[in-house]
Amino acid sequence: RRLKELARELHVPVVCLAQLNRQTEEGGDHRPKMSNLRESGSIEQDADVVMFVHREEYYYQAQPEKIKEKNLAGKAEIIVAKQRNGPTGVVQLQWEASLTQFRNLAYKSIDGLPNDLG
Repeated sequence: RRLKELARELHVPVVCLAQLNRQTEEGGDHRPKMSNLRESGSIEQDADVVMFVHREEYYYQAQPEKIKEKNLAGKAEIIVAKQRNGPTGVVQLQWEASLTQFRNLAYKSIDGLPNDLG
């Protein structure tokens, strides 16, 4: 709550990172939810926006055949789990591991060269 007060006082956004509990690693659905946040009660109540970065491919690193079967290679999601003044939802992205970069899923390079504006 103090971070939110500070943001209002200074008229700046504050980004607060939080750790997930291990429940996302168990079972079949690895997609994080607000209840997976440690100390989630205060985060759910106080945060204006809660977003997660999710790559299902991460959970199948030891099973490359599953990555291919499920078509997970290079795909990521930004999950907008809470947005006090707007809609929630999921944004599909392309994950470029070699560059540690997310791109629009519809991104195409020209002549095979990376586009620094993408």
